[in-house]
Amino acid sequence: AGFGLSISGVPISSAVAGVAIGLISKPNPEKPSEVEDYRILTDILGIEDYNGDMDFKMAGTNKGITALQADIKIPGLPLKIVMEAIQQATVAKREILAIMNKAIAKPRLNRKENGPVVENVRVPISKRARFVGPGGYNLRKLQAETGVTISQVDEETFSVFAPTPAAMHEAQDFITDICKDDQEEQLEFGAVYTATITEIRDIGVMVKLYPNMSAVLLHNSQLDHKRIRHPSALGLDVGQQIQVKYFGRDPTDGRMRLSRKVLQSPAATVVKTLTDKHSIAMGAGDSQGANSS
Repeated sequence: AGFGLSISGVPISSAVAGVAIGLISKPNPEKPSEVEDYRILTDILGIEDYNGDMDFKMAGTNKGITALQADIKIPGLPLKIVMEAIQQATVAKREILAIMNKAIAKPRLNRKENGPVVENVRVPISKRARFVGPGGYNLRKLQAETGVTISQVDEETFSVFAPTPAAMHEAQDFITDICKDDQEEQLEFGAVYTATITEIRDIGVMVKLYPNMSAVLLHNSQLDHKRIRHPSALGLDVGQQIQVKYFGRDPTDGRMRLSRKVLQSPAATVVKTLTDKHSIAMGAGDSQGANSS
């Protein structure tokens, strides 16, 4: 694998090689758990693995070991045999690396035009739900349509592996398209907007500030100054428009923070409206309407 990566131009820090070490042992007739005699085999084949007592694999660079794995078929393995196996594997590994370095000492500077590509994509927490989609729908669709493989690195970073640069470009366009939200970038902290109720829940109402927005929860505690157990206590219904104040995104979970409660006062407010043309226009809000929302 390390040889293939170097030829493909993947910038690996060091070449890696691996070798399989086998074992043929003779148990002690009086104590079957003890080994009376043994032979260690280097670079075993399948038949030696099948009939032998051990399949010990070791991989690494010239500087050290990167991976170890062993299948043992006997009751116990003396530490002496383990140490000898590591020593023989180290010698074999260095010989393999020497042969590889004669063929190609370092990765090619230029990747092949049709070679695989790996890139990290940063998706803000506020966009993660849209990026992943309901039940992972968007991710599955992205991988099926472009042929890329996506794995999550951390809360905001995803690794994208593409078989070709063309597939990577296609995936990037797809990601940009599903995460695009021009209107949210125009939302101003502390501004008042008109929201449309899309769903009534026991704990609050789901609202949208503009048509292509994913509905967000406006909790009962943010609907009114008085404590309510259900939004119906305020006469709210699906399709109704209410005025809410925007307080940005929660830094921990990325959820949009909205409040209707803070507007339940006689003070006049300035309402910002999101138009059908995907822009925000200033408008004077009716203070009485704000009080009744």
